[in-house]
Amino acid sequence: MKRHNLLFFLAVVFLADTATAQQKKTVSAADLKMNSFIANLMSKMTLDEKIGQLNLPAVGFDVTGPVLSEGVDEKIEKGLVGGVFNTFTPQAVEKLQKLVMTKSRLKIPLLFGYDVIHGHKTIFPIPLGLSTSWDLDLIEKSARIAAREASADGLNWTFSPMVDIARDPRWGRMAEGAGEDPYLGSLIGVAMVKGYQTNSLSNKDAILACIKHFALYGAAEAGRDYNTTDMSMIKMYNEYLPPYKAAVDAGAASVMASFNDINGTPATANRWLLTDLLRNSWGFNGFVVSDYTGINELVPHGLGDLKTVSAKALAAGTDMDMVGEGFLTTLKTSLQEKKITIQMIDLACRRMLEAKYKLGLFADPYKYVNEERAKTEILSQQNRFDARNIAEASMVLLKNDNQVLPLKKKARIALIGPLADDKRNMIGNWSAAGDWKKAIGVMEGLKSAAPDMDITYAKGANLVDDAAILKQLNANGADIVADEKSTDKLISEAVSAANKSDIAVLVLGESALMGGEATSRTNLDLLPNQKALLKAVTATGKPVVLVLMNSRPLTLEWEDANVTAILETWFGGTEAGNAIADILVGNYNPAGKLTTTFPRSIGQIPIYYNHKNTGRPYDGVSNEKYKSRYIDSSNDPLYPFGYGLSYTSFQYSTPGLNKAVVKPGQAIQVSVDVQNTGNFDGQEVVQLYIQDVYGSITRPVKELKGFQKIFLKKGESKRVTFTIDEQMLKFFNADLKFAAEPGDFNLFIGSNSRDVTAAKFSFSK
Repeated sequence: MKRHNLLFFLAVVFLADTATAQQKKTVSAADLKMNSFIANLMSKMTLDEKIGQLNLPAVGFDVTGPVLSEGVDEKIEKGLVGGVFNTFTPQAVEKLQKLVMTKSRLKIPLLFGYDVIHGHKTIFPIPLGLSTSWDLDLIEKSARIAAREASADGLNWTFSPMVDIARDPRWGRMAEGAGEDPYLGSLIGVAMVKGYQTNSLSNKDAILACIKHFALYGAAEAGRDYNTTDMSMIKMYNEYLPPYKAAVDAGAASVMASFNDINGTPATANRWLLTDLLRNSWGFNGFVVSDYTGINELVPHGLGDLKTVSAKALAAGTDMDMVGEGFLTTLKTSLQEKKITIQMIDLACRRMLEAKYKLGLFADPYKYVNEERAKTEILSQQNRFDARNIAEASMVLLKNDNQVLPLKKKARIALIGPLADDKRNMIGNWSAAGDWKKAIGVMEGLKSAAPDMDITYAKGANLVDDAAILKQLNANGADIVADEKSTDKLISEAVSAANKSDIAVLVLGESALMGGEATSRTNLDLLPNQKALLKAVTATGKPVVLVLMNSRPLTLEWEDANVTAILETWFGGTEAGNAIADILVGNYNPAGKLTTTFPRSIGQIPIYYNHKNTGRPYDGVSNEKYKSRYIDSSNDPLYPFGYGLSYTSFQYSTPGLNKAVVKPGQAIQVSVDVQNTGNFDGQEVVQLYIQDVYGSITRPVKELKGFQKIFLKKGESKRVTFTIDEQMLKFFNADLKFAAEPGDFNLFIGSNSRDVTAAKFSFSK
């Protein structure tokens, strides 16, 4: 646990004084060698070639090799391309790299980037699902496997991890991050960077990580993609910035500017963000890339024409232009007009060349071209085995009345739902290189895990019936085909199957493409046709197990009140069906915990556990009018942050402290005994929260400050100890100084942010 605390608080100590200049560091012999090489190379480069290094076009891809966008091959030959993305395989990469190495004047190798978001060919759970494992080692392993596969397939750069704090599930890109908490999000960002980049970028299976979206993109207004963002500096520093900085401190090689504005200036042209904060204060020494046409989109933001905004983006600290070619077509003119300086172009060019040097591309441009590695390292049996284990760890048991789960392996079940015998959606959104045909569906997984189980299948409903949503999804490749049977006929078959069974298992949720980029929603209920199916099957009186597949928290108040058990599986990846089956039949005891709060209704959004109090807090019981409350709903979420059940049960003792006062340079320990009081061996995530009772500014009602994932055999007890020191108590005050204030604190330990036992201590200087 000490390691977790140390990682996080070292990661955020950056913000102790943003006005302090970065201290100079001794230059190593390796850096001196790199600097000399790059200086010599740049002395030979023309202005056009320097600007060319800042150009990142998208190159389409099909099964036979790269399909070059118009003019890209000619630009590569002229040295006007620094890298490409959306092209992979050793053969395709070799073709383009050979083009630059044989035709261009200075033979500067290309970068090859791709959206390796939760696996390359072996697909893991969506990142939100990875986070609910609360297992940093498994999360790092998923990134390590992804990097091995991607590097074996010709790639050397991924646009991951996304570390945006997200508290609005209407935003589809919540699927791509680690949820709502800055502490946990920071640790996960560090783990992902380490997994991608290994301990040295010179390793053959290391790829560049890219922190995104810098910054605050998860706070887009109304949960709508590409929308504006506005927040106080205190909220920014205490809650949203820490995961970015943690990933910077972990050595991430690149950062992607976000689409939104910050303090009135879009991130791509925000010098305070990209230079003052990121580079001068935090000490980031990698390169910044725009998001897709992010520079061009500064025009509709209202910052000027393409020439003007390209100059502003470069001056702000954006080094590479993704797709838009504003840099390529306007920087030369802006230089002549003295809107920018040659030093700005040189600095951006140097950063791009440094990344290539650190990857070892100048020593071996074909480092990532190895067909033998591709044959042995991609979608290997070991990778699939690991993917299954990671998927199991990500799934969250939300309800389990009467211990209906796990199912008996010889039970008679009705397996119902449009996702019950489906492979297309198992790998989820942002699974760019994944092949859904190689995924395992729930039906297949159950037949493998319990061959003697009596399964009657009924589709029950189409995945999507809404014509407008269906049209949009299919236009983007969802391939959803409506069943020829009527809605009534599909439901009738499902009800008949349920009546013949002991238990009905319904697999419902979103299409994979209803999550991810550009998939904002205003309604988070199950789709109406699926809800009608669920209600009809529930009306049979048979126990109903609801297996959910979705990219974000859904509003499940009716489901929680009426079905027997609910298992949240997100989109589990290549091995999703096997992992779900293992949990349903008890081969694996679920241990996942939510990293996002599940609202009762969309009207509660944004809802998150570490909120501030008000001057009129509501106790949740009284009927007093003039309190901060709803008149038509509880303030409380349906499922709180950190929540997740097990097939067993755990009992916590009252926390015990070895001292009552924390002093500078000293620490106290708090311990709690946790006992497995149920009938299964199981894992529990023991969570520590702290509340600063009085502060110079308002403070959250509680904040996650530590956790330990433990395994207990049935009947076994274990003492879990956390260390609390001054660093853990620090926050950014009204002057944006990172400091702890003397006073009283409450601590809470439990199985989630709601169900905790409390103790008190104080901090004294």
